[in-house]
Amino acid sequence: MIRTLDVPARATMHLRAETATDLMVPNPISLRADANIREAIVLLTDKGFSAAPVIDEAGRPVGVLSRGDLLVHDREKVDYLAPGPTYFYEQDLKTRKGEPMPGFQVENVDQTTVRDLMTPAIFAVAPDTPAVKVIKEMLALHVHRLFVVDEEGILIGVVTAMDVLRQLTE
Repeated sequence: MIRTLDVPARATMHLRAETATDLMVPNPISLRADANIREAIVLLTDKGFSAAPVIDEAGRPVGVLSRGDLLVHDREKVDYLAPGPTYFYEQDLKTRKGEPMPGFQVENVDQTTVRDLMTPAIFAVAPDTPAVKVIKEMLALHVHRLFVVDEEGILIGVVTAMDVLRQLTE
């Protein structure tokens, strides 16, 4: 059995952050609403994100795209082009040794955009929102992240549950 953190039963945690600015990750990586699904998959997978904000041309958040959104879409739509003529495989598709490539299929690239799959709900706070209020809003809304937007509504940061946990000390 692996022992977990040995913490006294009456340990008190303190939040080091005072505002949303103290909690947030500034300049978050985001997706354009007109990006395609392949771009979204690459971003979320390569960066290890569970979700990303979706922004319009002005940098204002318009939604969130999560891995779950992509999985639901993928489950509902798998489409391959019909195999090409045999001569195509035999003459043009060969391994480096000159052998035909068995089992090759051409994928029909999904033209669905991020806008089509995203959750169009925006939960945002101002940079000067007290940290305690940010946490209470996340709990009340049952969300894992809140956007931080400036007075023009431009996305300037994201606060996740992990960001909150990083600001706790004994």
